Amino acid sequence: MLDLSKNRITQLFNIDYPIIQAGMIWASGWKLASAVSNAGGLGVIGAGSMYPEILLEHVQKFKKVSDKPFAVNLPLLYPDIEAHVETIIKNKVPIVITSAGNPKTWTKTLQKEGIKVIHVVSSTKFALKSQEAGVDGVIAEGFEAGGHNGREETTTLTLIPQVRKHLTIPLIAAGGIACGKAMHAAMVLGAEAVQVGSRFVCSPEASSHQNFKNAIIESKEGDTRLSLKKLTPVRLLNNPFAQKVLEAEIRGDSSEELQELLGRGRAKKGMFEGDLEEGELEIGQVSAHIDKIMPAAEILEEIWNEFIASTKNPFYYA
Repeated sequence: MLDLSKNRITQLFNIDYPIIQAGMIWASGWKLASAVSNAGGLGVIGAGSMYPEILLEHVQKFKKVSDKPFAVNLPLLYPDIEAHVETIIKNKVPIVITSAGNPKTWTKTLQKEGIKVIHVVSSTKFALKSQEAGVDGVIAEGFEAGGHNGREETTTLTLIPQVRKHLTIPLIAAGGIACGKAMHAAMVLGAEAVQVGSRFVCSPEASSHQNFKNAIIESKEGDTRLSLKKLTPVRLLNNPFAQKVLEAEIRGDSSEELQELLGRGRAKKGMFEGDLEEGELEIGQVSAHIDKIMPAAEILEEIWNEFIASTKNPFYYA
C-alpha cells in the first residue's frame, strides 16, 4: 500500500508528515514550532519579528523541549540578517526557509554548513531563479496567503501546476490551505507538501494575541484584502487601520505617504499586542473558514486525517 506520508519532502526534512507550519511574524515562536515538530510536522520559528538575541532564545528553548527537525523562517528584507545567519549556523538549525529577497545571497553559505534551504516564491519565474540558485526546494505561495505576498496575485490552484511543470526540485504549496481537502488538491496539482499558516495562528501555542485570534475566528469571507502594493504587498484583515490604508490607496497616496501611514511597529501592535483598531492584522483569506482555537498537534492531526480520507474518497467532506 502506498505510504502517502513518505516523499521527497518528508525525506529531505526527516519528518513524519508533509505539513509545514509557516513562520508567521508575531505568531511563530518556539512553543508553536515545537508543538508542530513534536506532532510529526515541520515547526518553524519566524525570525522576521525577532532581534538576534530573541531568535537565539527561541532556538535554544525549542531544543530544550524537542529533538525533532525544525526550521527558521528568514525574510531577507529584514535587518539583522547577518546576525540571524550567525545564530542559525552556530546553533545548528537544520533547515532555513528564506523569503522576500534573492536566494543566491545566503543559500550556498548555509548549505556549506549542512543546512537545507527552501525559498518562498509567488511565481514560476522566481521558482526557476531559486532552482538556479541551488535551493533544496521551493514553497510556491498563492496570493490567498496572509502576510507579505507577491504582486502577481496568482492563486494557489493556478500557481502550483505551473511551477510543477517547470521545476525539478521538491515543491511545497502554500496559500489558502487550512484543511485536508485543500492539502489533497495541492498534492494532486503537483505539490509534495503543504505549508499552513493562518490555521496555526489560532492555536494556544501561537504567540499572537488572543484579541487577534478572536478576530480571525469572527472574520467572514471578503474580510481580507491585499494592500500596500506600492510598498511590499501584504494581506490584511479588515479593521480601522486597514480602512485607512484603503482610503489612502484610493486617493493615490505616494509610497512615501503610505510609509508614513504605516509607521513603525504596526504589526506588533496588532498581532502581538492585540490592538484591533490601530494595529496591522496579517492573515490569509482562509481565515473565513477558521472557527475555533485548537492545539497545534490537533490541527496537524485533523488536516492529515482529512487528507487521507479525501484520497480514499475525493467526494468526502467532514
